[in-house]
Order: sequence, then C-alpha cells, then structure tokens
Amino acid sequence: MKILNITLLSIFLHFVSWADEGMLIPSLIKAFESDMKAKGMKLSAEDIYSVNQSSIKDAIFQFGGGCTSEIVSSKGLLLTNHHCGYSQIQSHSSLENNYIENGYWAKDLSEELANPGLTAMRIVRIEDVTQKIKDGLSIDQIVQEAIEGTHYEGEVKAFNYGNDYYLMVKETFLDIRFVGTPPNSIGKFGGDTDNWIWPRHTGDFSVFRIYAGKDNKPAVYSEDNVPYSPLHTLPISMKERKPGDFTMVYGFPGRTEQHVSSSYLEQIITKERPARIRMRDLSLSVIDKAMKNSELVRIQYASKQARISNAWKKWIGQIDGLKRLDAVALKRKTETDFTKRANSNKEWKEKYGSIIEQLNTLSDESFDLEFKYAMGVEYFYYSGPEYFKLIRSTNDLIMNFNKYEENGKLEEKKTALIQGAKSFFKNYNQEIDAEIFTLLTNEYLKNVSLKTLITAGTIYQKSNFTDLDRYTKFIEKFNAKSVKKLKKDKGYVHYKELYSNWYSEVIPSYRSYSNERTELLQKYVAGKLEMFPNKKHWPDANSTLRISFGQLEGSTPADGKIYSEHTTLDGIIAKYNSGNPDFKLKPRMLEMYKSKDYGNYAQDGELWVCFSGSNHTTGGNSGSPVIDGEGNLMGINFDRSWESTMSDYMFDPNRCRNIVVDIKYVLWVIDKYSNASHLIKEMELKN
Repeated sequence: MKILNITLLSIFLHFVSWADEGMLIPSLIKAFESDMKAKGMKLSAEDIYSVNQSSIKDAIFQFGGGCTSEIVSSKGLLLTNHHCGYSQIQSHSSLENNYIENGYWAKDLSEELANPGLTAMRIVRIEDVTQKIKDGLSIDQIVQEAIEGTHYEGEVKAFNYGNDYYLMVKETFLDIRFVGTPPNSIGKFGGDTDNWIWPRHTGDFSVFRIYAGKDNKPAVYSEDNVPYSPLHTLPISMKERKPGDFTMVYGFPGRTEQHVSSSYLEQIITKERPARIRMRDLSLSVIDKAMKNSELVRIQYASKQARISNAWKKWIGQIDGLKRLDAVALKRKTETDFTKRANSNKEWKEKYGSIIEQLNTLSDESFDLEFKYAMGVEYFYYSGPEYFKLIRSTNDLIMNFNKYEENGKLEEKKTALIQGAKSFFKNYNQEIDAEIFTLLTNEYLKNVSLKTLITAGTIYQKSNFTDLDRYTKFIEKFNAKSVKKLKKDKGYVHYKELYSNWYSEVIPSYRSYSNERTELLQKYVAGKLEMFPNKKHWPDANSTLRISFGQLEGSTPADGKIYSEHTTLDGIIAKYNSGNPDFKLKPRMLEMYKSKDYGNYAQDGELWVCFSGSNHTTGGNSGSPVIDGEGNLMGINFDRSWESTMSDYMFDPNRCRNIVVDIKYVLWVIDKYSNASHLIKEMELKN
C-alpha cells in the first residue's frame, strides 16, 4: 500500500483544532492541554500520559481484550462493567450458587475466583513510527527492537487508514480473579428495556483483581501469585457533582467509521443493518422465551442473550439516529465540498479529484460482498447455532491428527477437547439450538441465495457435536478413520459446506474489495488533512488507548425531549413500581431506600445513580473510567443513549451522550447494600 506524505505540521494543526468530538491518542495529549483546561481540567499532560514517570495511563487496563477497566487500589483491585465481567460471573454461577441472581462478594483473597483465559493489559508506551515505516523498516523489526530484553509485547497499528502508524508496547497480565458483583437486579437493572436508553439507573459494575508473580510481573495462574502492585491507582472522587464538570474518558474504544462514503453509509442503513437486526430478532425470540420458562436456561443463556441483544438494540437506535440527522445527505454535502476544494488546485485535483467518485462507485458495485460477509459473520459467529463453536474448537485435531499422533500429544489434545466440551455443554440446550438452527439457517440462506437439504432433526438427533456423550465417545475413539466418518455427520457436513462456501467464495473477494476500499480511504483522509487544515479531524477508534473529554451535561436529542444530566435512587423505585419485570428489585434495595441510609455517598439528600456526559465513546469504552479535572474517578462509563449510537459513523454534539454509573453509587452498593466494606478500605477517597 502506498504511504502518502502528510506533513507533521498539517497533522498537528488538524489535531489542535479538535475539541469535544473524537478520540485522542494519549501520547499527543500535550497539544490539547489548553483546550482541556478551558473545560475545567487541573491536570498536566504529563499527569495523564508519561513514559518517564507513573501517570494515569498506568491505571487503565484493557479487560479481556474487549472492554476497559481501571485500578483503584494498591492491591490491584480492578473495576469494570457488570456486562464486561458477565461471562465470568455466569461461568461461576449454578443453580446452587446463582451469582447472577444473588451477587457475590469474596470476603478475603482466598475467596477470589480464578478465570482461565481472562487477561488485563496496560500500555507501557506509545510511539509514532510512521517515519520508520516510510523508511522501509518492517513492523516485525520495529516491534522486536522495542521489546528486546523485556517481558513486554509490541504491536504496530495503522491509523487514518495507513497515513500514520503507532507502536504500542504492552504488558499483559494473565491471572485475573473475580472479586465481586451486585445481583442482576442492580448490575443489569432495566435489562433490554433500558439498554441504550436514558434516563438510566443501572449499577453496571463488577470487581476483579490482578494477580502477578512475586516479582510483580505477569504470570499464569498459581496459588503462589500475589495481588499486583500497580504503578498508579485512581483515587475516588467524593465531591459533589454539578452540570458542567470536566469529564475525561480514558479507555480502549473499539471501532468508528467516520470517513465512509455516502453510498456505503446509505447501504448500511437500508440493507446491512436491517438484515443483521432481523437475524438477531430470530435468535432472541427463541432465547428470550426459553429463559422466561426455566431458571437453568436463564443461567445458561444469560451471557449469550446479553451479547446478542446488545448490538441488536444498538443497531436499531443507530439507524434511527442516522435517519433523523439525515446523515447520508450530510455526507454528500461533505463530499461535494471535498471535490470542489480538490478541483481548485492542480496538484490536489491530480491527487484527490476523483476519490469521492471512486469510493461511491466501488460501494455501489461491490457492497454485495460487504453484505454477504456480514451475513456470514452473523450466522457462523454471533446469531447462529452454537454447535458451530464446538466444531471450530475441534477442527485443529481434525486437520492435524497426524501431527498430534507423531509428536505424542494426541491424548493430551483429546483430554483438553473433552474438558472444553464439558464447559460448552454446561451452558447448552439442544432444543434451543435446534430451533435457532431452523430459523437462522433459513434466514441466512435467503440472504445469500443458497439452499441446503439438511434438517435440524437429523443433526440434533445424531451429530457428534450436539450431545456431550456422543462428542466424548467420538473424541476418545478419534483415529485416522474418524476424519472420513465425519462425512456422515450431518451437523459437521452442514457447517463445512456452508462455511467453506462463505470462506472460499465470499472472503477472498471481500478482502480484495476491502483492500481497494482502504487504499481509497487512505487517500481520502490524506486529502482531508491536507486541504482542510482548520476542520476537526481525529483518527478512527481501533481498539487502542484513547482519551475523550467533555462535560457532565444533559441533552435535548429531539423536539420536546429534554434530558437532565443525572438520575437518582428515586428513579429506580419509580421504575420498579411500573411492574415491568426488567425493573425487579431484591427486598434489600427496598429496605435501603426506605431507611435512606446513604452514608457519605449522598448529595443534597439524594443518591445519584448515573450521569451523562458529552464524551465521544463507542464499544470498548465499556468499563472506562470517567475522570474529573483533578484525576479522580467520578464513575464508570457503560453505555450511550439511543440517540448517540450513530456516533460510530457521525457524531452530533447536540444529542450524543455517554452514560456513566456514578462511583459513589458503586461504593454505596459495595459498602451499604452488600456489606463488603473491606474493599472500600483498599481505596483512596478524596473529598
């Protein structure tokens, strides 16, 4: 891919002009210090990001590879969202010990529960390596030089579609233990009814702890490991909140796509998102019904249902918001201005004059590949039959049987697969999966114009991948002939036929189209940076550490709608009294509300539950700390309002708001509601 030459001065001017919208690269924070201080920040850039001394960045950890978390004690205590830790909460739950329903609090370190595979990663430093890439250094060489002689890892990521490159040096911890969670009636209060909705009253938090070796370095789980001693911890802000307070979100936002063409965005709104919503509609219709009729199914499918429904409802709001804003028309206006500016200069015209036309033509001609790719992702990985996951986990043995037999590790591999299958089937219901199979297979085949003769009955009665006993016997007896026998396994045949078609027919063409689109977007972004030096520009989110700043404030997202900036415990009780099952409460909450025992967590006699801010956030920012102007933790980011979900494509400062659970409510739940005050004693509270 050709790397375009953009001057550092041009990039600097663009970054400096940026204010509330967008997500800052922490290593460039010095350029925004004055803007942030104008909104009430008292910190210096060095306080926020430094490689020479401990700074706030050292308290920020990517949790499980997809969320954010923050350190709040010298003993490695970690806060994140309830929904971020939900799969761990669910994995430790059973009918006998239902932590989803009743909550859980470890009384001491010995009761903190291990979570195999869960990681927490911090950024050691960020380095601009754009010039090194331009000079011909390979990414592998850059990474190896950066981490040589250390236990760190390194990764180079493209920003602005390859106009810039940054090296991330990382430290990843491997022993993360579950400390506590409130019950679902707090951590998931409001359920699907309130998801992506303001006003919000969800205590969306859970507590974990990082453990390390005795040298304080990452180590795999061991009883000999000790609580991690962090470089920085976030003090807890006990100050009163007020509208206009400075707010900084520091986390790992996943993905935004602000530069897509008008044609692409239009097809996302009218075709791709509606089709994915429909597929999730079907899955949820089965899961929701089953969960209502069985407590066991409720436990088994709690995490899966939450994962499917989250994006489902987000996309519905996203489409609505983009339509209300007339986003496609705004895109076209931006594109017209871009082309007009490019044609005003001979050099610019040569470089950028036809980019918009090329982008929209490519989308018009090739979006079907984008659509088929999305349908495959949805069917094979998100909304479709679960037994597909078991096939994928077994595929290594199927494809590499001879290797395992030759190196003497066949029995070890079999044992690992059987143990994994036990965990899989612990949270699996064959009848639910069969019903999902029928609905989702029909929908997928309709969307991609394919047919199959295989029925659910054949698969779920006989396939080795839909029953634990059948699977266990299959793996125990697995030999060279077993691979051939798989041709008679209808469940395996169905998956392989459709997946192979998707992987061989769609993926290669999709990759080619995607690469072409990326090259055009690289030039388009380069043109924006060069030709519009006074406009706001920021690099799309790409799961790297970022900062956004704003203020604690409400919004007026539509005519007649006025949203206040915070909610209180009064609102929880009002929703409970509505009778909606998503607003159920434990008797304990009603007792606490009646006694008004808020301790020093109240403000003006009220207990704040959530507040909203004007920070630009997206997926991955879940669990991010919301930090005040003095570097103290105000709350934990967990959502956006429904009107804000469009911000992945287009940010509207008048309506886009992030939603935060107030840290004082978090502490009240831990201390007063749950009687886990020993955890509060670990934290530093600041008035």
